Amino acid sequence: MAFIRAVSYYLPEQVVTNEDLIREFPEWSVDKIASKVGVLQRHVAGPDETAGDLAEKAARKLFAEYGIAPAEIDFVLLCTQSPDYFLPTTACLLQDRLGIPTTAGALDFDLGCSGCIYGLALAKGLIAGGVANNVLLLTAETYNKYIHPSDKGNRSIFGDGAAACLVSREGFAEIGEFVLGTDGSRFRDLIVGTGAARVHERTAAEYPDEEGGLVREDYLYMNGGRIFNFTLEVVPPLVDAVTVRNGNTKEQIDYYIFHQANKFMLNTIRKICAIPKDKFYLDLEQVGNTVSSTVLIGLKNCLDELKFAPGMQVVLAGFGVGLSWGATLLRF
Repeated sequence: MAFIRAVSYYLPEQVVTNEDLIREFPEWSVDKIASKVGVLQRHVAGPDETAGDLAEKAARKLFAEYGIAPAEIDFVLLCTQSPDYFLPTTACLLQDRLGIPTTAGALDFDLGCSGCIYGLALAKGLIAGGVANNVLLLTAETYNKYIHPSDKGNRSIFGDGAAACLVSREGFAEIGEFVLGTDGSRFRDLIVGTGAARVHERTAAEYPDEEGGLVREDYLYMNGGRIFNFTLEVVPPLVDAVTVRNGNTKEQIDYYIFHQANKFMLNTIRKICAIPKDKFYLDLEQVGNTVSSTVLIGLKNCLDELKFAPGMQVVLAGFGVGLSWGATLLRF
């Protein structure tokens, strides 16, 4: 068995409010952003601040809050799509920077909105296979470095941040069974088109998509309509499947923490899934969509607010870039 033993997160110091965005895009209103997206402000990494920097600070907070010694860690998993370098692996750098023993394993995995769930599955597998006893799962993203300054839609949604989670053989929440999924045929719906091996050189190419949006190949592009339809297609059956996989009915689930994509999307999913408001986490106001860190940030906030008690069962779910999706159950 594998358990969550500790959770923490870190947000960059720089804050961009809706009022800041309105000064750049006066055709918008503060109320319009808040009502549709659900975000009042978002944290943005500094020019020289990387995902590795954010992950290091999240890990140090975790160690301090829970009295964990770096020497206890025997594997480091880092979920990021904005690594410090193409190579070496940022997780290897973090092993050194955090003072984790050189006997520990370390690897990055490139995944976004479902990354926390996939990371928990990997961590549980490492423990079940006898490879590790204490897995430090880190999620860190600086998406704002990929967003064009004129892309007001994505700038209103995404915030930068990092989270840290210690998965061990004992802890406060047992990690249950997983349901995972992937549809790589839709990869162009959420993409940065240049900079890696397929199209290495920046192209400065810009052209309209079928919805009237603008594709900028050198920057983050998201087809909002298609991503929205994707979530409506996969998330309700995902919730049903993970509930059944863990031997429950929906009535036995005490709480749900989904990837915090945007307010409108989450409210729509909640209604389709027939989840009561008081069982559903929704809080993007102060941090926005932090990609792979949203679920762990939500879990930490709920723990701090004492929402959970022994015996409760909580569904975690992530969905997005890949396109990919996943869910699991926590038993407290």
